[in-house]
Amino acid sequence: MDFNSSGGGNELHNNQFYQSEESKPLLGEMSAPLEGNNNKLCAGPCKRTLQHCSSGMRYKLLQEGDIQVCVVKHPRTFLSKILTSKFLRRWEPHHLTLTDSSLASATPTGYMEAALSYSTIEDLQLLSWDNAPKYCVQLSFPGGTVLLQAANSYLRDQWFNSLQWKKKIYKYRKVLNNPSRWEVVLKEIRLLVDMALTSPLQDESIHQAPLQIISTLLAENTNLSTQDHENIIVAIAPLLENNHPPPDLCEFFCKHCRERPRSMVVIEVFTPVVQRILKHNMDFGKCPRLRLFTQEYILALNELNAGMEVVKKFIHSMHGPTGQCPHPRVLPNLVAVCLAAIYSCYEDFINSRDNSPSLKEIRNGCQQQNERKPPLPLRLLRPEPLTPAPTGLLSLSPPPSAPLSAPPTLPLAPPPSIVNSSEILVELERNNNTANARRKGPGGGDSEPNLIDCLLVSPALSALSIQLPAQADRVLGCFALILKMLSDYDDWRPALASLLQPIPFPKEALAHAKFTKELKYVIQRFAEDPRQEVHSCLLSVRSGKDGWFQLYSPGGVACDDDGELFASMVHILMGSCYKTKKFLLSLAENKLGPCMLLALRGNQTMVEILCLMLEYNIIENKDTQLQIISTLESTPVGLHMYEQLCDRQRELKELQRKGGPTRLTLPSKSTDADLARLLSSGSFGNLENLSLAFTNVTSACAEQLIKLPSLKQLNLWSTQFGDAGLRLLSEHLACLQVLNLCETPVTDAGLLSLSSMKSLCSLNMNSTKLTADTYEDLKAKLPNLTEVDVRYTEAW
Repeated sequence: MDFNSSGGGNELHNNQFYQSEESKPLLGEMSAPLEGNNNKLCAGPCKRTLQHCSSGMRYKLLQEGDIQVCVVKHPRTFLSKILTSKFLRRWEPHHLTLTDSSLASATPTGYMEAALSYSTIEDLQLLSWDNAPKYCVQLSFPGGTVLLQAANSYLRDQWFNSLQWKKKIYKYRKVLNNPSRWEVVLKEIRLLVDMALTSPLQDESIHQAPLQIISTLLAENTNLSTQDHENIIVAIAPLLENNHPPPDLCEFFCKHCRERPRSMVVIEVFTPVVQRILKHNMDFGKCPRLRLFTQEYILALNELNAGMEVVKKFIHSMHGPTGQCPHPRVLPNLVAVCLAAIYSCYEDFINSRDNSPSLKEIRNGCQQQNERKPPLPLRLLRPEPLTPAPTGLLSLSPPPSAPLSAPPTLPLAPPPSIVNSSEILVELERNNNTANARRKGPGGGDSEPNLIDCLLVSPALSALSIQLPAQADRVLGCFALILKMLSDYDDWRPALASLLQPIPFPKEALAHAKFTKELKYVIQRFAEDPRQEVHSCLLSVRSGKDGWFQLYSPGGVACDDDGELFASMVHILMGSCYKTKKFLLSLAENKLGPCMLLALRGNQTMVEILCLMLEYNIIENKDTQLQIISTLESTPVGLHMYEQLCDRQRELKELQRKGGPTRLTLPSKSTDADLARLLSSGSFGNLENLSLAFTNVTSACAEQLIKLPSLKQLNLWSTQFGDAGLRLLSEHLACLQVLNLCETPVTDAGLLSLSSMKSLCSLNMNSTKLTADTYEDLKAKLPNLTEVDVRYTEAW
């Protein structure tokens, strides 16, 4: 039906409209007579208009419900007469829905054939009669009245307040949809906020609807002045005390934090909002802009004078003055904000890694190495030309019994691949995977892993040389400091350790020296904590995956202190319940090299570890046992502990009397001094195979190498061994058969001196400064040379 038509008094003559129906609820007869013909809606004792009750009752916002409806078309002045008549008897039951723009019925027939738009409602009042009170709400529209009859007064008031709210929100949405003058808009916003704050309705949407309207307004009008920004923020501040800002409003707040971080609005208005987010937010994944707003707020605090002190005070306020934080959601929310901020610092690098074809090739190359499928060795050319194999390997003769001096289980890696992309320099390192060692364990016999696999430290990640932009550098410093502050609270430390145990940082961050240096403080706090639930989180989440224990070990991607932190971690773990054979087995499989290196430098904890490995028979390989014994004897503390061990283990003395080891591998990061200390600790007259791969030795160590008369295989892969050392070796080690110089700084001047080493049968010069002329000269002067690698040189 048409609510806007004015039927005058025609409906009084409509018998169908006013027929008596016993089945319909009766409005009742009025006992008091009318006082004149010009009584208005609120005049006369026949009825009274009820104003909103201020008793403090709270109501839930209605979205739909069942109610009785009666519609009367009339001029406004005749309503009193109609109400006193005996003809107002017909009521229709309807299930009404309060949409955003109108009042509609689920069964659009009868009185509610057409929806009633909120814009057509001129007045909204409570209505009752003296002699026969009914719980009614009166809606006046041009040409008539809609009466809604509820079952009781509470339900009537609920309908009244809900309709009033829907009507006002509809009006504000239209007014603020097309703003003309911002001073008027600001006034309307204040009125809207006041309406939401004073409404008796208790519903989440009561505060969210105004925020959504204002959020839409700001999203459609981005060219606002700074003063307009601040005025709007101050106006809506009361609504934010108990409500999270919607996404578009978060964007507006983020923009203000970035553009005006020193504005007083940030401190006075945003601080309680962010505090509420951190205390009550349950899942940033559902609203990531809340996390972004919190991040931008913290960065704005950091821009203030003494910014980090302000951030510290904010973090302390979130924890509270007591020793126990009363809000369990604060810590995980702060950690989530920190992780997202740190990730954003490396986002350009991560995108480059994910999208760049060259980097994909690098990753594929790493994966191939992880699968441990070594390529065939590169061999000398035959006199007659041959078609090169796809792998760049050419055959001259069957391979000799002695392999290349590179680790037998490791492929010969190409030179470091350098890719420039978005200010990131990616250098692919050798991936010396110890998967076979982990799989087989440190047992004896043929199934035992190679000594090189046990001692070489294989970086878990590719080395990244990263230079962050200035802004990203500030962001990283700010949120790394927050993680450090979080680790200082005793009650937060267990949960923080658990959250960081899976290492939730991108590999670019873990390979960035500044980040790992900042995070080192957090790891130290975990290691120093006496509680097992904290320091056990230093270990990996599951077997085969690196944890902080591995990353900060010597040779690990985050180690920058020669293993001091690693030693303290081992000390606390050994002092706890980890002094077990299982933990020692894990160290023997994955961290034997770092343990031996630190023991060689006199670390008492590592000396104790090596003694326990011998005592518990963790290491069964004889060469490895002899190397451990030599390491222990190289320092006073190690010698003392080893003598005590020998008093309990007589068979160790018998093992040592049989002579020194035939194979020896120095751990990664070892220096010339470490090599000299080790070789001076005992007899190495039987040593035939020595690997110094991936250590920090230089040509100076040649003075020690020439004292090994039985040496036949020498691996100098990726060391700083140069021409001077080669010349010394060529004069004293005439029986050397296998030499690996891959990725060393040797040049033609040193390589030419190798022509005097007639016993050489395998020579690796991959990625050196070898020239074609020197290569031809060596082939002519070394008749026994049957296996050579010259890839990535001028001779290739």
